[in-house]
Amino acid sequence: MNPNAVIELHDVAIFHSEDPFRSSGSRGMENLILSDIDLSVAPGELVYLIGRVGSGKSSLLKTLYAELPLREGYGSVVGFDLRRLRRKDIPYLRRRIGIVFQDYQLLTDRNVFHNLRFVLRATGWRNELQIRSKIAEVLDMVGLQNKEYKMPYQLSGGEQQRLSIARALLNNPQIILADEPTGNLDPAAADGIMKLFASIVSRGCAVLMSTHNISNIQQYPSRTLRFHQGKVAEIDLHSILGI
Repeated sequence: MNPNAVIELHDVAIFHSEDPFRSSGSRGMENLILSDIDLSVAPGELVYLIGRVGSGKSSLLKTLYAELPLREGYGSVVGFDLRRLRRKDIPYLRRRIGIVFQDYQLLTDRNVFHNLRFVLRATGWRNELQIRSKIAEVLDMVGLQNKEYKMPYQLSGGEQQRLSIARALLNNPQIILADEPTGNLDPAAADGIMKLFASIVSRGCAVLMSTHNISNIQQYPSRTLRFHQGKVAEIDLHSILGI
């Protein structure tokens, strides 16, 4: 076990349930999605998750940010034991990770600044000067300077995803979980997002990214996990793709 790992999983099984937070003693309607997962992710590491739709990539990510409870095996994310995690502790876990979705999930009724201010206020920030400073910092990191008063619909798809990444960075996460972050983008915008993730990783933040975009992996090669028939295995894309 790596004491410095931001994610540590051993003998993990992941189930899907219509009622995921019911008692673990009752599993009548649960379906096994993945089993025998062993995974360790270090700070500043980029790990790709690849596999067909429905292969369990999103289910793993949801387990890591506690949308799905972990019922079997050992799991630790940024120091939180997923088996012992109480509902009231979930917001504290999520303050230490960042989550990026394919469809951005922005607040469409408020501008860039207020999308980010909403998150900071919801996570305990009260000092307005510090809030403004932090928003300026993350917008600079993602290349959205001078866009703070734009509405989401006034941004391109790539800019909207940059805003969602800025949102994920607000509380200085140790890891970002990204679910198909380039799935809705054209190749040029997708490349810009990959460059941004590479910059984030270089600062010591780990990134776990599900993707179908093999060209991104070819251009930004890194450790890759394949989801297939209910199992997760590390593969050598260097030999498979010649990269």
